Amino acid sequence: MSRIGKLPVTVASNVAVTISPDNLVTVKGSKGQLSVKVDPAITVVHDGGEIRVSRSSDEKRFRALHGLYRALIQNLVTGVTDGFRKELEIIGVGYRASMNGSVLELALGYSHPYYFVPPTGITLDVDTKTSKNPRIIVTGSDKELVGQVAAKIRSLRKPEPYKGKGIRYIDEVVRKKAGKSAGR
Repeated sequence: MSRIGKLPVTVASNVAVTISPDNLVTVKGSKGQLSVKVDPAITVVHDGGEIRVSRSSDEKRFRALHGLYRALIQNLVTGVTDGFRKELEIIGVGYRASMNGSVLELALGYSHPYYFVPPTGITLDVDTKTSKNPRIIVTGSDKELVGQVAAKIRSLRKPEPYKGKGIRYIDEVVRKKAGKSAGR
């Protein structure tokens, strides 16, 4: 049995869970409402304060889906209660980030600034006070969307391997290469 799939998902008392007959799991909490369509071979049962996921057979495909849908449902419950957060750091001389209303303005060493409008459900914030490098904080209730927005912002100026300039995740380690050696 799947080690992830057999674990129950604990649901807080302030979270409402509905499971439709066509296996659409909808979770509603203080930070919004999220839903996921579950494969018909996977059975989802909500009893009391927990959700249990089970599969119809031990075929390889169903074993893979078992753990997947349990993890997706866990992410829904965590998203509507606590939310998700990713932090990015901007490193480089003259690289700046600022908020203009809900639009993120980035100066990344190009001849033009970048303007990033976040999708609905995502909140962007710029923190310039805690460290010498500005930090972009991406928050939201949908884990997939938070990761996708953070990756999109990072792709505007990926960290380069020689000086390490660019946008990187807070916990990301960039391996630096040696530059050209001096002439002989």
